[in-house]
Amino acid sequence: MIYPFHDKEPEIDPSVFLADFTIVTGDVTIGPESSVWFNTVIRGDVAPTVIGRKVNIQDLCCLHQSPNNPLVLEDEVTVGHQVTLHSCIIRKQALIGMGSVILDGAEIGEGAFIGAGSLVPPGKKIPAGMLALGRPAKVVRELTGADRKDMERIVREYAEKGAYYKSLQKKQ
Repeated sequence: MIYPFHDKEPEIDPSVFLADFTIVTGDVTIGPESSVWFNTVIRGDVAPTVIGRKVNIQDLCCLHQSPNNPLVLEDEVTVGHQVTLHSCIIRKQALIGMGSVILDGAEIGEGAFIGAGSLVPPGKKIPAGMLALGRPAKVVRELTGADRKDMERIVREYAEKGAYYKSLQKKQ
């Protein structure tokens, strides 16, 4: 479902796949070839949420903000199942592992990987190209070429799956 919030209405590129039982409301922008999977909530009723190109937001995620503190996901970001993102910045090609929580003012660097179940506390900066994990998240190592290839594969496959599911919606 797509809802306005007062005078703000979501701007969703026509190529975006929104799965059933997804809710998008308010000041939300979603870029081309992105996909938002089943039972995800994206609320832009406090501050803007900006989602780039080829972003995949997997099942059961919750995206929200604090006043005057937008949520930004740059291009080709992967957000794993059951992730909570709140007023943070996720730089391009980063991956947020399943069940992680990224809080206000945190910034995940370009191509960084946040391990499953991690908690990135308010204001924490994770450098580009690093693996961080834990509660609270700590940088444990630099990503390998194999890590980066796998992250690229996930982005590519979710873009393909999103396009496939989008084609099924058109047939209904």
